[in-house]
Amino acid sequence: MLSYQHAYHAGGPADLHKHIALAELLALLTRKARPLTYMETHAGRGLYDLASAETAKTGEADAGIAKIDLPDCPFTDALKAIRSRHGETAYPGSPAIAQALLRPTDKLHLMELHPAEYAALKANIKGAGVSVQHRDGYEGVLAISPPKPRKGLVLIDPSYEVKTEYLQVAEFTKKLVAKWPEATVLIWYPILKAARHKEMLAALRLPHLVDEVSFDLKENKGMTGSGLALVNAPYGAEVIFSRTLELAMPVLKAAV
Repeated sequence: MLSYQHAYHAGGPADLHKHIALAELLALLTRKARPLTYMETHAGRGLYDLASAETAKTGEADAGIAKIDLPDCPFTDALKAIRSRHGETAYPGSPAIAQALLRPTDKLHLMELHPAEYAALKANIKGAGVSVQHRDGYEGVLAISPPKPRKGLVLIDPSYEVKTEYLQVAEFTKKLVAKWPEATVLIWYPILKAARHKEMLAALRLPHLVDEVSFDLKENKGMTGSGLALVNAPYGAEVIFSRTLELAMPVLKAAV
């Protein structure tokens, strides 16, 4: 859907869950010197302002990043680096987190189809090793897979505004792993009353780790939680989700 803009949800509990886990995973994957390719199917604008009208309209950041004092961790490192350049109300999307934590030898391929989001992404995330593309993320990632370097991480983070996208994510992931067996794939999904994510996870038919958290932002009328599925988990990834939950628990408790 080209109507979705993530600025309304930046810095909320679901973002914290996803971004803390992503940062922990990137830290794990970059421990060894071998270069990494990082890709996103739905990159958004990459960088957000928590003082914006969009963020104020939903108040999700007030229930998320504004309520937590993060200890030293990879996400905190990325957040501090980005705020030192863009100010204290800046909040990084996943592309900015990846760029902050990856090394000069690593590559970033970021896909975004929404015209305004793509234009902002291209302005916000640039530099050596970065490719920002205005195209359908599922098609784009498959088209350039397997990339060089072949060690890689793909983040799949759509809006799920279209009900069929849950199964589309499952089918895309299977095609991607078949074409690029070395890829680690991190899938984010919302937890809603309809529980369509369960059908998606069942359709994956690939070994994966799952981490889910619950919260109540809108009196149980909208998203009631956030989920992550990790396909082709690297060695040591089992501890990432427990670490993520430990770091995010203060804000998740506050949002209940």
